Amino acid sequence: MPQHTFTVNGRSVSVEAPDDLPLLWVLRDLLGITGPKYGCGIDVCKACTSHLDGEAVNPCVVPVKEVEGREVTTIEGLADGERLHPVQEAWLEQDVAQCGYCQPGQIMAAVALLKRTSEPTDADIDAIANVCRCGTYFRIREAIKSAAARMRV
Repeated sequence: MPQHTFTVNGRSVSVEAPDDLPLLWVLRDLLGITGPKYGCGIDVCKACTSHLDGEAVNPCVVPVKEVEGREVTTIEGLADGERLHPVQEAWLEQDVAQCGYCQPGQIMAAVALLKRTSEPTDADIDAIANVCRCGTYFRIREAIKSAAARMRV
């Protein structure tokens, strides 16, 4: 079986897995990283959103062979020790989560957006296509705006 070496949340890992195994299953089943959630498996719901070399991706459709030598960040790698990322802090302040299932993916998508723009418009936020079955979109929008303001200071 092929061996794949890459970095996850700042730590180098090597796994034996078929080249075409989706990264989501490598993260969850082989590495025990459960923040990225399985929702659809076809890049629609985006509950698994994580970062690959700093860009938002959906590991449910990324074969593990494509991450060789690259850096993967999941929700578990977002905080700096005990210090939460400003987006995570804003999520708590705005009481975004209801069921919480989609929130790791929502947060990772928001972090990627704020890397691209420090002053996101409503249209920028609406372009985040992550699905929230609980419908907390208004609170998500407010949390992103709050985090953006905090990060600009």
